[in-house]
Amino acid sequence: MADTSELRGVFPYLVSPVDSDGRVMRGVLADLVEHLIDAGVHGLTPLGSTGEFAYLSTAQRLEIVEVVVQAARGRVPVIAGVAATTIRDGGAMAREVMARGADGVLAILEAYFPLPDSGVEAYFRAVAEATDGPVVLYTNPQFQRADLSLPVIRRLSTVPNIRYIKDASTNTGRLLSIINETEGRMGVFAASAHIPACVMMLGGVGWMAGPGCIVPRQSVKLYELCRNGKWEAAMALQRELWAVNQAFARYSLAACIKGALELQGFPVGAPLPPQAPLDEAGREEIRQLLKRMDLL
Repeated sequence: MADTSELRGVFPYLVSPVDSDGRVMRGVLADLVEHLIDAGVHGLTPLGSTGEFAYLSTAQRLEIVEVVVQAARGRVPVIAGVAATTIRDGGAMAREVMARGADGVLAILEAYFPLPDSGVEAYFRAVAEATDGPVVLYTNPQFQRADLSLPVIRRLSTVPNIRYIKDASTNTGRLLSIINETEGRMGVFAASAHIPACVMMLGGVGWMAGPGCIVPRQSVKLYELCRNGKWEAAMALQRELWAVNQAFARYSLAACIKGALELQGFPVGAPLPPQAPLDEAGREEIRQLLKRMDLL
């Protein structure tokens, strides 16, 4: 098991390589894990948004966690995504990923009907109770039917193993509100929709994002510049990397990350249907972007 006493730094959201017959491409995923660890990332997050968790069966999800854990070999923490619509399934999945060696959980609430704050809070408490590892709350109002309100975040921050939150609201002011509301009890991870350097300046602990798969070394360098307070150099690098986020914002996230990885030599396959892969124009745009950044 990796050290989880403090989570911070760059945690790429891993893609889920699955072939046309639904088989997890274990070797491809293991190679990607090795590449990212060699690049210096601080942790790995399978089954985040970039991992297409909503399109995978339970068996596929658990196999992906198993592969990542085995490939990581305890060198960095593996924080596995746990997403469900019910409290029973959320708790069960948390126990299953931890049984397969995950070091912690990224807790995601899937909802079809709107939920009151009490239901949202009960779900995340149940996931936390199902594991003794650290729990990272994930909030993304753009895609989630039920969001975490500031009062719920404040109450959940008193649960001993709910120690982090990844906020993808695209509202940097909300991040500062979370930091103030939780009074140091909860570390804040940014999403790639934010400017990571600015989030670090606000007091964030790092970021969990799909583009970290594409630009791992640059992401780690940016993090280290921020940690050392070298803000001018950090912002210069941030401006360079922002082109990656701008390009990815124009396309489906999984299609874009998978397409970029294919161009970099990782045969991760297409996004899971009914999602569409990058068209030729999109593929060429990403190719030119990677070429300009010397990433091919």
